[in-house]
Amino acid sequence: MLLDEVRLPREFVCAGRAIGMRTDPTSPDLALFHSLTPAASAGLLTRNHFPGAPILLARERLAVGRLRTVVVNARVSNVATGEAGLRDAREMAELAATETGVSPDEVLVGSTGIIGRRLPMELIRKGIRGMAGELGSDPWPAARAIMTTDTHPKVVTAEVEGATLTAVGKGAGMVSPNLATMLVYLFTDAELSASSLDRMLRQAAAASFRILSIDTDTSTSDMVVALANGAAGPVPEEPFQTALDQVCLRMAELVARDGEGATKLIRVVVSGAVDADEAHRIARSVVDSPLVKTMAYGADPNVGRLLMAVGKCVTCRVLPERVGITLQGVEVIREGMPVEFPADRVRELLGGDPVEIRVELGLGLGEGAALGCDLTEGYVEENAAYASS
Repeated sequence: MLLDEVRLPREFVCAGRAIGMRTDPTSPDLALFHSLTPAASAGLLTRNHFPGAPILLARERLAVGRLRTVVVNARVSNVATGEAGLRDAREMAELAATETGVSPDEVLVGSTGIIGRRLPMELIRKGIRGMAGELGSDPWPAARAIMTTDTHPKVVTAEVEGATLTAVGKGAGMVSPNLATMLVYLFTDAELSASSLDRMLRQAAAASFRILSIDTDTSTSDMVVALANGAAGPVPEEPFQTALDQVCLRMAELVARDGEGATKLIRVVVSGAVDADEAHRIARSVVDSPLVKTMAYGADPNVGRLLMAVGKCVTCRVLPERVGITLQGVEVIREGMPVEFPADRVRELLGGDPVEIRVELGLGLGEGAALGCDLTEGYVEENAAYASS
């Protein structure tokens, strides 16, 4: 069950600090998460061909399936920095290990921000020192510290069979379903093996992070990682999976709603496809369309754009005469052609959040979904000067 009041699970603590990496030196930019007891771990990492040094390090650490500490910096992503960048990532892990009293092999590093710049290691060395004394159960300081262009921190908590599950995440831009699509850290006091955690995380991500797209761009840096320290004892897999699915979906929706410049969530559901793969591809085509995104932003019921976005999936099977579409619950396309609908009412509905688009293909049993956001002037403004701001 999702909770209104968020908290970290038992035996997990965190802290956030401002160490001077941002333009505003008082804004937090370094986070430390720590489990007081050993924790099983699993994760999903970006598939971009230019992975950052933290991703290369994470591949090693996640293969073992055991983590205790996660240290994350904002502002500089440590991508395209070669061997020097990898040394910096390893040193960052060693510094966090010394601070929390664990082995460096039990530390995961995350970095987010501008690509192609070295980490300011002197700031990081000074910043990590003493953070152990600030560790506490409140997740908000660390959630604020990992933000980049996010407008607000993101934390989701659920209870399941006496255990707690909490996700801390950031997103905003350069988000696309080739996992991972953001920085998301999931912490639970449920007792789970690394292999079980990995299997359940992949299932949850398939219906949340894998269907999320802000701007079609797969980041070089991002990760979705889960730690389970067992402080609450064993939990049956079925209810835990349900809770994990809910937490991941809520986090994905929070990221979509807070996409760079976004004003609303777009949710697309496709049914009647020949199989689930084609259903997901068509849903993604609709949610990624700049014209559909601007239609949602401008509350303009230009439903021909929906037909275009479905039809441009030329490798998918579509019979126009079988296609039906509803927009905000109102039928706008029947048998592949627009129908009369109350345009003023639909325009009013499009002014709300979320925007719901349902496509029926009439070909089979395949179903799929996609999450995204509208496209506004704010996206251009944010990214036109990202490296300079």
